[in-house]
Amino acid sequence: MKILKFGGTSVGSAQRIKDVARLICDGQQKIVVLSAMSGTTNTLVEISDYLYKKNPDGATEVTNRLEHKYIGIVKELYASADYRQQAKQIIRQRFDYIRTFMKDLFTLFEEKEILAQGELLSTNMMHLYLLEQGVNTALLPALEFMRTDKNAEPDTAYIKTHLDKLLQTNKDAEIYITQGFICRNAYGEVDNLLRGGSDYTASLIGAAVKAEEIQIWTDIDGMHNNDPRFVEKTSPVRRLHFDEAAELAYFGAKILHPTCILPAKLANIPVRLLNTMQPEAAGTTISNETERGKIKAVAAKDNITSIKIKSGRMLLATGFMRKVFEIFENNKTPIDMVTTSEVGVSVTIDNCKYLEEIINELKKYGTVTVDKDLVIVCVVGDLEWDNVGFEAKIIYALKDIPVRMISYGGSNYNVSLLIKAADKKRALQALSEKLFLEN
Repeated sequence: MKILKFGGTSVGSAQRIKDVARLICDGQQKIVVLSAMSGTTNTLVEISDYLYKKNPDGATEVTNRLEHKYIGIVKELYASADYRQQAKQIIRQRFDYIRTFMKDLFTLFEEKEILAQGELLSTNMMHLYLLEQGVNTALLPALEFMRTDKNAEPDTAYIKTHLDKLLQTNKDAEIYITQGFICRNAYGEVDNLLRGGSDYTASLIGAAVKAEEIQIWTDIDGMHNNDPRFVEKTSPVRRLHFDEAAELAYFGAKILHPTCILPAKLANIPVRLLNTMQPEAAGTTISNETERGKIKAVAAKDNITSIKIKSGRMLLATGFMRKVFEIFENNKTPIDMVTTSEVGVSVTIDNCKYLEEIINELKKYGTVTVDKDLVIVCVVGDLEWDNVGFEAKIIYALKDIPVRMISYGGSNYNVSLLIKAADKKRALQALSEKLFLEN
């Protein structure tokens, strides 16, 4: 069985829903994971924001506007009056439920209930449309099988057991429709998966049913070898190792969240990134196979801050590095890059929420220097240390650009370089020319 996930843009209008329906109805049994229609989640966040601010009138106005939009989609989507009426009834129920939160105390728990309505709407509308087309389809409520444990991590045993029961109950269906992103937590409350959202749902379902393939359909034709917003003549990367994809996602490639495909990696299930607007395009296949001897892609992570601690007296002392890292851990701030020398250690972070507290504590151990407005440029591929010349090629491409830090060796798939934000576009273009466009 295959798992197909469609993002918000892919189901963002009546016509797009029809296009997806045609694409998934090929006679093969599959599970289809849907996000909320594009723009819906942002609007639900806006409604929640009004309720946090104790402005029910503002929340009601936005709610009414969003409901009106959905009623308009119903008129375009369904051919028969009966299915239009069924869809309108579902929409009324969902929005009436949202309105029940406009009278009482509003907290994070109520917000998560509201945010879940987008996926519940999109899946019910697709399910009804498929029924109208005569497709044997079943709706699998994610809130009945997708659950996290007390550590907010997916409860894989629970997911498998309860999903199997639902599939057995509807074993003759051709198309199974379910919600991405949403789940229940260990206490039975409506929650969400956060990291990767619907992609994470698809990966977890794929692992649970031992799928032959997981397909993630978006509005671009796979993961590109550079950022097309800054660089011309980029092209899709046809094959990636899971670790290469994770590095690219972590360092700026927005098509994937870095952890969302981990269940697929562990279960050895290939993931394909495909384009709903160009379904014939090959896209990108991610698997546990490494394409030897190739540099695959470049990504960039913005809003980076560098912190250098210089301390000739302390650096070689036992426990110094532990003390430095504990400061970041205690302030809940992850580190991206680390370099060391005999007299100093430099690290980078992308979250400055606790920067002042971190600096104050680091000053106990040495002189602290902070640089802001930086970017990490990440070059990904088969970068085993015995692939002679790859690192030199990367450095030569940036020969005219100042480099603040270089990190290599922590992974066999990644060389990371820290540069000024002002040099980002020039660096990405230079790397593309040297690594991908030269013959």
